[in-house]
Amino acid sequence: MADSVFEGVPTDTSVHHDSANGRIGSQSYTANNIQVLKGLEAVRKRPGMYIGSTGLDGLHHLVYEVVDNSIDEAMAGYCDAIWVTIEKGNIIRVEDNGRGIPTEPHPVEKISSLEVVLTQLHAGGKFDNDTYKVSGGLHGVGVSVVNALSEWLEVTVHRNPSVYYQEYEKGHPVKPVGITGESERTGTIVRFKADTTILESDQYSYGVLTERFRELAFLNKGIVISITDERGETPRHQTFHFEGGIKSFITHLNSSKKVVHEEPVYFESQKDDVKVEVALQYNDRYDDVLFTFVNNINTREGGTHLAGFRSGLTRVMNEQLKKSKLIKKFDDSLTGDDLKEGMTAVISVKIPDPQFEGQTKMKLGNPRVQGIVASMVYERFNDYFDEYPMVIEAILEKAILAAKARFAARDARMRIRKNSEGAGLPGKLADCSEKDPAKCEIFIVEGDSAGGSAKQGRDRATQAILPLWGKMLNVEKAREEKVLGNDKLQPVIASLGAGIGAHFDSTKVRYHKIIIMADADVDGSHIRTLLLTFFFRYMRPLIEMGYVYFAMPPLYKITVGKKFFYAYDEDARKRILEENAKDGDINKIPIQRYKGLGEMNPDQLWDTTMNPDTRGLTQVTLEDAIEADSIFTMLMGEEVEPRKRFIEENAKYVSNLDV
Repeated sequence: MADSVFEGVPTDTSVHHDSANGRIGSQSYTANNIQVLKGLEAVRKRPGMYIGSTGLDGLHHLVYEVVDNSIDEAMAGYCDAIWVTIEKGNIIRVEDNGRGIPTEPHPVEKISSLEVVLTQLHAGGKFDNDTYKVSGGLHGVGVSVVNALSEWLEVTVHRNPSVYYQEYEKGHPVKPVGITGESERTGTIVRFKADTTILESDQYSYGVLTERFRELAFLNKGIVISITDERGETPRHQTFHFEGGIKSFITHLNSSKKVVHEEPVYFESQKDDVKVEVALQYNDRYDDVLFTFVNNINTREGGTHLAGFRSGLTRVMNEQLKKSKLIKKFDDSLTGDDLKEGMTAVISVKIPDPQFEGQTKMKLGNPRVQGIVASMVYERFNDYFDEYPMVIEAILEKAILAAKARFAARDARMRIRKNSEGAGLPGKLADCSEKDPAKCEIFIVEGDSAGGSAKQGRDRATQAILPLWGKMLNVEKAREEKVLGNDKLQPVIASLGAGIGAHFDSTKVRYHKIIIMADADVDGSHIRTLLLTFFFRYMRPLIEMGYVYFAMPPLYKITVGKKFFYAYDEDARKRILEENAKDGDINKIPIQRYKGLGEMNPDQLWDTTMNPDTRGLTQVTLEDAIEADSIFTMLMGEEVEPRKRFIEENAKYVSNLDV
């Protein structure tokens, strides 16, 4: 690269430790802070190693990697606003008001530090503990991997007094970094077009990105994150800004629920270089919602910070119980399970050197974090509950009821086990002969009539049939002992063979395809919703592992001359009629509207809905646990007002109402 490229580029490499204004990193973010671990060539060959997959998850991961750099600047105290735009043509633009990526010559690489960051794997300020004390993009592969997997990428850096610019194609610089103007501010702008010769799609989901940015705004209180989608006729836009941080997160999670105490219990504390934020609030529900984060990374498998929270909470609750008049109602000890019922909690830890373990590297392993979190939870919650006795009394009342329900559920399980000894599988289950769960599927069918047709039409080797009848229990409003004792759900629990709730064991599931086959009407939708609520609350791993499906039965049988067709929706019905208009007067050939699965004979049910070669299945996914939890609560819970509001707001979108 020519020496002239660096004309007018500052070369100050001094390091200034700035502790003012609570800032954690170095004020001077310069070339000396950029350390290099080389090798970008493998990214385009093995993208899955760096972004997880080449599907939609990997596509969205590219956006997160760029935004994470801005978030790291925010955590260091040098950025308070991030703007994300999905431009027409699925181009992503991310801008922040941080310090701007350094542009001066790198002391080792002898090229602009900006180019080093964009083209070298493991290059960045994340490996210099002075620049970023805490970082979410821990591997430093972010922007360079995005660059490698982009058709093109351009970066603009504002570092007072100049504006710097460079463009790349498939990870390679088009020309050297150049100065394009003057600027009195600082910040970085990255625009890129994902390379669809490597990635399967470039169709970003506004909803998926929105949920992640809302989460990041909760986890980094005070920061403003805006997202704009310019692809449609009318642009969509949302801005997230929460001064309450994870306390606001708790309020959001409980927005459709009846809470036990009005204000979330919250504290923020720091010991040595470990910063801990905890927020907790109880509602009148029977399940728990708990999220744990390390440096903004969702640690779905928990880890030492979660263990510390649980031990600290159990200790403080039992001590508060001993001091309470409620000890007369319950003289036993509360367990962690008793305290989970109705609990909504968020634990956010920020540490310099997190160690992740577990199958998906989403479990924190730092041993000292457990003790720090446990002692903080114990001390800070004890102080809070001593100051607000009405809050702890309401929580203890809830926990004591949960403990008594635990004893009742234990007795119910013992009765079920005793009654089922030697009884085998449910009598209505028509099991398959195959014993390998990976090859087996079970159809949970609404009604004995449809169940009879399904039993006759199935492949007996790999397909099991379980008919359901009568009204099913809404588990959103019931405790575990009620679920265990429900005669409509017992056959489902017994057939799947893996238990429920805390005792659910995914390795014992007898079928790896669990297909809900219900009528295409209001009652069928109700059955599907009730079953899905049950799986979501008591067998959630089934959904997480992708085992749950909806069957797609046809709505119509259309006969044209000697031929007949099945239509699975209104669009298909219209298309079939249009395509076959030349074969006769379509206004005179019969169209059969299937009101229920029981109207089909076994051959028809096999051809349309059960044959793996011709059927259509919809897999139930759990992309966003927060949103799913909120929707289930709203639609199936006790609170009427949120459900009424939802119906009123969405009624205008209903085009085909079957009453």
